[in-house]
Parts: sequence; structure tokens; C-alpha cells
Amino acid sequence: MNRSQLLAEIKKKRTYLCVGLDTDLDKIPAHLRSTPDPIFEFNKQIIDATQDLCVAYKPNIAFYEALGPKGWESLQRTLEYIPEDHFTIADAKRGDIGNTSTMYAKAFFEQMDFDAITVAPYMGADSVTPFLAFHNKVVILLVHTSNPGSADFQLFRSADNRTLYEEVIRKSQPWGTIENLMYVVGATRADKIAEIRALAPDHFFLVPGVGAQGGDLREVSEKGMTKECGLVVNSARAIIYASSDKDFARAARHEALRTSQEMSQYLSEFAGW
Repeated sequence: MNRSQLLAEIKKKRTYLCVGLDTDLDKIPAHLRSTPDPIFEFNKQIIDATQDLCVAYKPNIAFYEALGPKGWESLQRTLEYIPEDHFTIADAKRGDIGNTSTMYAKAFFEQMDFDAITVAPYMGADSVTPFLAFHNKVVILLVHTSNPGSADFQLFRSADNRTLYEEVIRKSQPWGTIENLMYVVGATRADKIAEIRALAPDHFFLVPGVGAQGGDLREVSEKGMTKECGLVVNSARAIIYASSDKDFARAARHEALRTSQEMSQYLSEFAGW
């Protein structure tokens, strides 16, 4: 799925919700743990319950890697089950020297066929551009993340008073285009979103931190939305763990519906749709 297809789905469904599949074997309902592939079974029911209410799914790769080969199998089955009209994001946060990045890109773009991958920019251009060489795929570059420790480095100021995250945005934009480069901007620092939007007026943002982490969806939407929406807002725990009982899929749908309806309102209010 490319940018124009993603935008078409946002307009069709009137939502910019991404459901994060941070699927933890210790947190899924107990009755699923006796099934042959409990991770996939949980994901399958979440996808069945939410697919008409979201435009993207984002498996957090660490939750699957931690389970070894079986976890990778669950991830592949999940990816194949996600409907084709959804944007698929490998939340892998990769980034290494050029030939290694190429191999990471081949793994997630060719072998697994994700639409996008999150990438850490710390090692610079030659660690990012190999991902951008893949046709019709998207790099989502970490800029200003939602975790408390983000201030340790991302807010560091250079001699000309630019923060590190500002430098990442400024230097990275020539590496790609608005078609193949997005940015991760955390919802928990919504006060920074307007500043970041001014630096990258046309790029899509992937925004984690709404829901369990406490980010405010209205503030994020008001400060980050463009006339083309420009946002994909992720919610994971608040949706997939809305219930720990047998009604977990129904509870997930209820939470996704509530969030999606709120997003529809903001598309009218802030994008003029």
C-alpha cells in the first residue's frame, strides 16, 4: 500500500487509526493459550473485530522475536491474515551500516512484504537510505518518541540551538520523498507536534502514545493534522487489552469504534472533510 492508497482508505473509513499488535503471551486471555498458535489466534480475532475501524496494523516485532521461530511463524500468519486494504507496519526500529540495513529491508519488505518499517536514524544517512531503495515501501523514521527517556538525547541542542530531533527532520528529508518517508512523533509530547509539523508540512506522521500512554488524541489531531490528514495514530494496549476475558474481541471493537468515531469528528473539524 502506498501513500495515495493509504489516504484513500482514510477518506473512505473516516479514520486514521492504527491498531498496534503488541501481543504478549502473558496478557492474552487464558482460554487461548491451549490453541496451537495462541498469538495468531488472538491477533486473528482482534483483526476480525477491528478491520473496518482502522486503516493500519502495526505488529511490534520484539513481541514475536522473543518467542523464537514460533513467534516468527505467528507474525507471518498474522501479516498474511491482515486484509490488503490496510497499511502494515513492522515496528522493528532497525538501523545499521548500509549492507546490514539492506538485509533488514529485504527481510521485512521482500520476505515478509510489510508496507513500512520503523527505522532508527542514529547512524545517519547510509543506515537509512538502503530501506528507501525499495519500490513502493515506506520508511518511518524515529524523530520524537513517546517514551520518558526520549529527552535524554532527542532534546539535546547543538551549537546553533537546534534540537537533535530537528536535525533529524532537516537532514533526512532530502533522503526520500513524502511518498516513502514518514516520521514517528510521540503523542505524549503533543506540545512539540506543531513545531515538527512546521518542519515537515507534507509528510505523514506515525503517532504512538495515545491510549494507555496518556497522549491526547484531540491535541495531537489539532496540532498535527494537515488537509490530507497526515496522521496515522497508533493505539495498542487500550484496544487489544480492553478485556482479558473471553469478550476481548468485542471489547477491542468497542474501544476501536470509540476512537474511530472521535477521529471522524477531528477530520471534519481540523481537515475540513
